[in-house]
Amino acid sequence: MNILIIIPAYNEGVRIDEVVRRVRGMYPDYDVVVVNDGSRDDTARIAREAGALVISHPFNLGYGVAIQTGYKFALAKGYDCAVQMDGDGQHDPAYIAQLLAPVVAGETDFALGSRFLGTESYEPSLARRVGMAFFRKLVSMLIQTRITDSTSGFQAFNRKVIRYFTTEVFPCDYPDADMLLTLHRAGFRISEVPVKMYPSATGKSMHTGWKPIYYMFKMLLSIFVTLLRKKDLPN
Repeated sequence: MNILIIIPAYNEGVRIDEVVRRVRGMYPDYDVVVVNDGSRDDTARIAREAGALVISHPFNLGYGVAIQTGYKFALAKGYDCAVQMDGDGQHDPAYIAQLLAPVVAGETDFALGSRFLGTESYEPSLARRVGMAFFRKLVSMLIQTRITDSTSGFQAFNRKVIRYFTTEVFPCDYPDADMLLTLHRAGFRISEVPVKMYPSATGKSMHTGWKPIYYMFKMLLSIFVTLLRKKDLPN
């Protein structure tokens, strides 16, 4: 089975070498693609030297567009499954095998890594915990499945999901809770897997200052639009 690890990166020159080398060392049979989202540093060069395939955007297009570029690459190259993880060292690659297991076994279409299912992960800030608690309750209610970590970017999914994510239904702005709702409405099976996460070593976060309020507003609006839109079923 062909597996692709997708790592979006923006100005991650400090950490991307370690991330790529750890993934390559643990999973030498998997391909790794770093989507360099218009970085102003040497992220692309370092990632390539560490052993990753590199796709570079000419300028910064945002996280959602970056990961969708990875999905389009995975679809075009015929990968059976993909794993998505961050380039800042937050996601522990040791858990990639656990994430992939239910997908490869055909038990689920989309496995979401959760830091709240028994592993010793870092404690998010108060503002972030409040937002996460709100959205996990809202998403769990809307999809009628218990979700504990709706904002997790550590994920694994099969080719059907890869193909679906390359279409216009993918929410490129903040692909978090609304993405889970979109998958559910399309009939995909969603499950959670315990994983370990670390705080970002770069100190960058969308959950500081006024950003949490803006994020919550945008996410609520996106969820509302998703509920109004007709169900987009996969081909």
